[in-house]
Amino acid sequence: MASKLTAGDLQIITRIAVFRGLKAETVEHIIAPATALMLRPHEWIMRQDDPATSFFIVIDGWVKLYRSTPSGDETVIEIMTKGQSFAEAVAFTGNRYMATAEAVSEARVARIPADHIVRCIRESPDIALAMIASVSQHMHHLVQQVEQLKAQSGVQRVAEFLASLSLAEQGHCAVALPYDKVLIAGRLGLTPESLSRAFARLRSIGVVVDASHVVVKDVAKLRQLANDDRSAVRGTLRAVR
Repeated sequence: MASKLTAGDLQIITRIAVFRGLKAETVEHIIAPATALMLRPHEWIMRQDDPATSFFIVIDGWVKLYRSTPSGDETVIEIMTKGQSFAEAVAFTGNRYMATAEAVSEARVARIPADHIVRCIRESPDIALAMIASVSQHMHHLVQQVEQLKAQSGVQRVAEFLASLSLAEQGHCAVALPYDKVLIAGRLGLTPESLSRAFARLRSIGVVVDASHVVVKDVAKLRQLANDDRSAVRGTLRAVR
């Protein structure tokens, strides 16, 4: 269901990376025809290979981007949340969506028509430069994710994910998993069974997972584990048994 944007929606939308550096009146012009989608869990926002007719900004909730294989398997590309945007590049190139976007939780997502974006770019090429910078930043993030998958063990990926949920740099903390463990596993390139084994191994350094509730005895130790090389990680986990 689509509705008009609220004042609160506009505050979030105007701060996203795509619009950084643009004048306030330019941003207002770009988002003028935008609408807000109210989504239930597992509801599609866009589908892989469909014509790109819009680009999107997450106002609230969680959204999963994934690609599907001909056999029906899913590869999770990214989990998006408040203040993040997606499908910018295809929105002004006229291509097809490269992934499917699906609400993970109840979510509110702004939709801006692609044809309006193209008209705005023709009127003000500076908009294209801002979007290129945003896409470049997103590509850099994806490269970091690929590097993480290749360089880090499964335990390290889980350690880094848990550490990212905490605002603390050291000491004790308690955090809540933001979405279900199957999705966390997919996001980290693991099977659910591998994720469970990683949680079990992290108990030895004071990480206790109970359903969606996680207690970390020492956040600094968790961050160090994520940053160490693989051999050092194996030694650390053996040493504290």
